[in-house]
Amino acid sequence: MDRELILEEILDEISEGVHVVDEQGNSIFYNRKMAEIEAMKKEDVINKNILDVFQFPSEQDSTLLQALRKGLSVKNVRQTYLNAKGKEITTINHTFPIMREGKIYGAIEIANDVTKVERMIRENLFDKGTIKYTFDSIIGKSPAIQEVIQNAKRAARTSSSVLIVGETGTGKELFAQSIHYASIRSASPFLSQNCAALPDTLIEGLLFGTMKGAFTGAIERPGLFEQAESGTLFLDEMNSLSLPLQAKLLHALQEKVIRRIGDTRDRKIDVRILAAVNEDPIEAISNQRMRKDLFYRLGVVTLFIPPLRDRREDIFLLVDHFIEKYNRLFQLEVQGISREVYQFFMEHDWPGNVRELQHMIEGAMNLIGESTHIEYEHLPIHHLRRKAKSIEPVAAALSWEPTSYQRDLRSQVEEFEKFYIQKVLQECGGNISKAAIQLGMSRQSLQYRLRKFKA
Repeated sequence: MDRELILEEILDEISEGVHVVDEQGNSIFYNRKMAEIEAMKKEDVINKNILDVFQFPSEQDSTLLQALRKGLSVKNVRQTYLNAKGKEITTINHTFPIMREGKIYGAIEIANDVTKVERMIRENLFDKGTIKYTFDSIIGKSPAIQEVIQNAKRAARTSSSVLIVGETGTGKELFAQSIHYASIRSASPFLSQNCAALPDTLIEGLLFGTMKGAFTGAIERPGLFEQAESGTLFLDEMNSLSLPLQAKLLHALQEKVIRRIGDTRDRKIDVRILAAVNEDPIEAISNQRMRKDLFYRLGVVTLFIPPLRDRREDIFLLVDHFIEKYNRLFQLEVQGISREVYQFFMEHDWPGNVRELQHMIEGAMNLIGESTHIEYEHLPIHHLRRKAKSIEPVAAALSWEPTSYQRDLRSQVEEFEKFYIQKVLQECGGNISKAAIQLGMSRQSLQYRLRKFKA
């Protein structure tokens, strides 16, 4: 049998796509897997110039053409382009020129298909119960958050470790996932572990793995480092790990090897580490909650995510996003928040950050009834207590007394609210629009309250 036919048979059986072009950019070899990846027939590609068959954002985005024209060899480069039918294809490529005595005679590309993975990422679908977040998932137009997004995007281009610093609820995992899915490791696993969730004895086995018999009940099991091979491991609240365990983590990062508990041999790993802390790392080092050498090793790139109180201009983009989300989930048609809630949101310190805001919107939409807007009364009870304290002097000035002291706080607040609305409406001669302005709420909100209280 002809050697070329034998080679073609072999290359048609491998699981990677192979595409070879000559020095003019015309396809001279195109294996079965590449045809499958690109949804093309061999005869539609062979002997044709790749620019006549495929569409790239620009010629510089074709890895084959870059290898051909500039002699560039690249590995693990992601490429997105269109086939002749307009179908979008995304691949991870190894591409290199075919050279002899310094002259380029062609180029070869070995490709792995990640089209479906990319589509799932963009559509934010569920994978094993975990939402895949990308940079498009991050809500915010403020300069504070946009600066962090741009720095994170730059970090996604490398495989360096990243330390993400931010208070609870600021979205540290969202940034970690976004970095992973924008990197060349996106087709490999992203695994996440909150280090504060389990005691050290369990975390060590979870991270590094165990061997059968290492301790009572131990089984042979790979740890997260091994499970995340070629991908990314995100360690949240890393500062909660004990210092001895942090030393083992540092060794794994520096030597790129791990040893399972109870094992006698090291195992090589290829994993990118993203870590997060919920406090100032310098303070954590000073208080001996974090090793200084681990901080320097992890903090090759350090991202500081601003708390919500430092980017208040993003609050209402987030409010709209969460209302839209829970409208879909709860089959509601809530249109927004009242002026009173607007003022509260702008004055609130948001100790729980974006997560607190999300939970507040979700809770309010569970209690909203027939209203089209989230009102103050729909917010959590501890905020109603704050309001009750603030109206005490007003109530005294109006000579208001509760009808009973045996009722719960929410009922007392509603009773005073009804009394106060009636008082203001009386002063305004029954003019609802004028009363709404004086009460600092929309006319629609006041009408809702009047129907509710039958006032």
